[in-house]
Amino acid sequence: MAINLSSLSRNPVLAPPRVVMHGPHGIGKTTFGASAPGAVLLPTEDGIGKLTVDHFPTLKTYDQVIEAIGALYQEEHTFQSVVVDSLDWLEPLIWARVCQEHGIKNLEDIAYGKGFNYALDRWREFLDGLNALRADRAMAVILLAHSEVKRYDAPDTEPYDRYQIKLHRTAAALVEEWADAIFFANWKVFVQKSEVGFNKKVARGVSTGERVMHTEERPAWKAKNRYSLPPEMPLAWAAFQAALNPAP
Repeated sequence: MAINLSSLSRNPVLAPPRVVMHGPHGIGKTTFGASAPGAVLLPTEDGIGKLTVDHFPTLKTYDQVIEAIGALYQEEHTFQSVVVDSLDWLEPLIWARVCQEHGIKNLEDIAYGKGFNYALDRWREFLDGLNALRADRAMAVILLAHSEVKRYDAPDTEPYDRYQIKLHRTAAALVEEWADAIFFANWKVFVQKSEVGFNKKVARGVSTGERVMHTEERPAWKAKNRYSLPPEMPLAWAAFQAALNPAP
């Protein structure tokens, strides 16, 4: 196709979102994903609990994950959202697949860190499959992951710790670039200072039990969005949907 001014277009409607949510265990990530319209779960861990949601059996190999994506692409269904739960349980399945391909027991047996580069090829295959569901089946994509606290070496400040997606750094960078939105889910915490005598104060973190999702990056966590969302919202799909499509 020739590229000229006649090929210009303006998208009047947003494409289905590609969302990554990370946070601590038990915060409600799976509930968030299951609340998406017409959700179907691809579980790589046993975290569904008592949720009532359509889901595949626990996927125990990388090939099974790809087969599930293929089934959603090829077979007739009415699902509107695909939820992968979770990325950090998918990662060892990818590593196992690469080890099988190269006849080794450990990814680090491949010299110079090339094993993790080979793993990126599988990550790209996985994300391409999800992109196909989004483009050709109009499905939203929600990827869930646990957080871990890692040291961040910023070039313009002293190193500091922050919450990041619990993945190898190369895989995390690929997923973060791919996503339209990265949400960090956590309990809302306030700092409360109290006197302990001798003119000393102690600061304690106090939680109200409210669960929120952060949509913009801060020194303490990794997050982003391409939708001009509020920096903090209730941890609920309905809150995201309302901010994404505000009432006129």
